[in-house]
Amino acid sequence: MKDISCKLLVIGAGPGGYVCAIRAGQLNVDTVIVEAGRVGGTCLMVGCIPSKALIHAADEFAKVARFAAGKTPLGIGVAQHSLDFTQTIAWKDGIVSRLNNGVAGLLKKANVKIVTGRARFRDGKTVEVETLTGLQIIRAENIVIATGSAPVEVPSLPFGGNVISSTEALSLESVPERLAVVGGGYIGLELGTAYAKLGSNVTVIEAMDRILPQYDAELTRPIVKHLNGLGVKLVTGAKARGVKGDALLIETADGKDERIAADKILVTVGRKPVTTGWGLEEIDLDMDGRFVRIDEKCRTSMRGVHAIGDVTGEPMLAHRAMAQGEMVAEIVAGQNRAWDRRAIAAVCFTDPEIVAVGLSPDEAKKAGHEIKVGLFPFAANGRAMTQEGEDGFVRVVALASNHLILGIQAVGSGVSELSASFALALEMGARLEDIAGTIHAHPTQSEGFPEAALKALGHAIHI
Repeated sequence: MKDISCKLLVIGAGPGGYVCAIRAGQLNVDTVIVEAGRVGGTCLMVGCIPSKALIHAADEFAKVARFAAGKTPLGIGVAQHSLDFTQTIAWKDGIVSRLNNGVAGLLKKANVKIVTGRARFRDGKTVEVETLTGLQIIRAENIVIATGSAPVEVPSLPFGGNVISSTEALSLESVPERLAVVGGGYIGLELGTAYAKLGSNVTVIEAMDRILPQYDAELTRPIVKHLNGLGVKLVTGAKARGVKGDALLIETADGKDERIAADKILVTVGRKPVTTGWGLEEIDLDMDGRFVRIDEKCRTSMRGVHAIGDVTGEPMLAHRAMAQGEMVAEIVAGQNRAWDRRAIAAVCFTDPEIVAVGLSPDEAKKAGHEIKVGLFPFAANGRAMTQEGEDGFVRVVALASNHLILGIQAVGSGVSELSASFALALEMGARLEDIAGTIHAHPTQSEGFPEAALKALGHAIHI
C-alpha cells in the first residue's frame, strides 16, 4: 500500500477531530483524518445526539401518559397511550445515520482524505493505520490527537451482561422494568430520567452526599424535586459493591449492606481519556495526570503534535473539542490563535435542565472576589408559566466593583437554549448594565436574564 504524506493528520473523527479536519480543508491544508469507526465519534454515535433523541421521546411519552391519566390542568385528555420502543430506537438511529452521512459529506467537500482503521504512532511524524486492506503508513508535518474518552468501568461492576454503560443504554431492545443507575452525575441522571418517564422503576446510587455534585445545591434542588415526582429513588452516600443475580449490592451511608433489584445496571461514574492503543509510548508527551498536557494553543510537549478534546482534560464537552479543533486548524494554516476556556457553557439535559458558564457564587468568593448576585425565578416569568415550567431561575454573578459578569447559571425547562446568550455575555466582557439594558422579547424565558441583572443592580421590575 502506497505511503501517504500530508501537512495535517487528525487521529479521531469525533466532534473535535472532524471539525479540525473540515476547517483545515477549507483553508487548503492537505489533510488526512483517521477513524476506527464511523465519523462523528462518541457524541454523534453513542452520546450527545442519541441521548437527546431518547430524552425527547421520553418527554413526549410522559406528556401523553399525563394526559391519559388526567394529571394535567390543560384540559387535554387521550383515551389510551402506548410505546413501541423498537420504533423509538429506530427513529434515534435514523437521526444518527443522517448526521453521520452529513459529516462524511462535509469532510469530502473540504477535500479531506478519510482513512478507516486504527492509528498508531511510530514516531512524532509517522503513523501506521491497520485498515481492512492492509497497513497504511501516513507521514505528516503536523498531527492532532483527538482520541476522545471512554466510560469508566467500576472494578466491582465490569461491563457485560446486565451491567451496561451509556452506550448500551442507548440501544436497549426494551425498556427495563427495574433500572439501577450507579453514578448521580449528568449522564446517569439524563438517562435515568428518560427511562423513568418511559416506565422504568429507577434507583440512582451516588457516592457523594447529593446528586450532581459539580453544581451547587441551589441549582440541583428543582431536579431533586422532579425526580421525586417521577418516583425515582435517590440513594446518596452509597457505594456499589457488586452484582448478585438480579440485584445490585451496595453499602449505604451508614455502613449497611443492601440489595437493589435491577434488570439492568447502568454504570455512569465518569469518563476517562483514551490514551492507550495509539502508541503513546512511542512518543514523548508530557502528561497532566491521566490527560495529555497542552498549552493555550493546544500544543503538546512534542513539536508539531497537538491534542484536543476529552483526551486533554476537563471540561469534557463536545463544543469545547470543536472550538479547539477549529483553532488548531487555523494555527496549522498560519493564523495566530490562542485558547481560553472561561466562556464555555456546560449543559445538563435533566428535567429541568441546567446551564452554567463562568464562576458560581461560591467559586467567585473562593477566588477572592467581592460579588453581586442577582436571581430571578421562573415562577415570575409569564412564558415559563404558560409552559408549566415555573420551577427554576436565572442567576447572574458579577464583580461588586465594576459589575463585570463572572458567571451565569440557570435551571429550568428548556434553558439549554439560553446557553449561547450566557456564553456570549462572558465572551464579550459584558457588565450587569449591558444585560439589563438589552431588550429581550416578551413573552420569553430569556427575560429572566435581564431581570436577574436588574436584581443584582437592586431594582428588579417583576419581583
